[in-house]
Amino acid sequence: MRSAAVIGTGLIGTSVALALTGQGVTTYLQDRDPEAARTAAALGAGLAATPRAPVDLAVVAVPPAHTASVLKEYQDRTLARFFTDVASVKMRPLMDAASAGCDLTAYVGGHPMAGRELSGPLAARADLFQGRTWVLTPSAFSRAEALHHATELIELCGGRPVIMGHAEHDRAVALTSHAPHMVASLLAGRLLGAETAQLRLVGKGLRDATRIAAGDAGLWADIIGSNAGPVARVLAELAEELGTVVAALRELDDDSTACPRGKGAAELLAALARGEEGRLRIVDAERPADPARAAR
Repeated sequence: MRSAAVIGTGLIGTSVALALTGQGVTTYLQDRDPEAARTAAALGAGLAATPRAPVDLAVVAVPPAHTASVLKEYQDRTLARFFTDVASVKMRPLMDAASAGCDLTAYVGGHPMAGRELSGPLAARADLFQGRTWVLTPSAFSRAEALHHATELIELCGGRPVIMGHAEHDRAVALTSHAPHMVASLLAGRLLGAETAQLRLVGKGLRDATRIAAGDAGLWADIIGSNAGPVARVLAELAEELGTVVAALRELDDDSTACPRGKGAAELLAALARGEEGRLRIVDAERPADPARAAR
């Protein structure tokens, strides 16, 4: 890859551009807000200009609801030979792109599993994707050359490419990213009515649990809304479990209940134990595969 373009110079787009320019790829920056593109260029992310000839690959770095329309616009302008995106939802952009008449043969969806609670080009980092999973979702129409360019992009940014289906990806991020963000936001929202004396008791646990709630609300409304069905299913299951815990706590708090207090205590313990076990699964998944075990 000799040349590239990044459309959208927010946190992710500018981080991609910084990584590419650091690898010697001539990178052009496009943004609806010219000041954002100039800021990214001043950081060393590339050139705030339009290339004279089509670049090898363009990266669409805009919210999911706008991915297809931006893809269509820049395909019509022949900005690049091939296109990918970094939207954190994959089914809706693909369906919208098909409806808009985009050239799906030159397009491969993508989603780097990296980010920060900060936003904008000033929050960007060239090493943001180093060692991080980067999902690619080629469609049945994607040409092999388009997939090759998207894979090379990931390698240049230091990421680890993983191929997934569109619906499979959306179910996965609903569980691992979108529903957790919604829960963190709801939990942080409970602090709006807290007294100052109560907030002085906030420790690392609550800070960790609500850190991602600091993300841009407008952007996350777009992301979660674009993956509404899978997120709703995860939250519905969580709401059911939360209802069980609430009932157990009320039972433990009610001295006059006819039910044995042991039932409430058992349900509370079971919920906490499931959380402990689930957290360990994250740790296990991050461990390198054991070649000896895989051979058995």
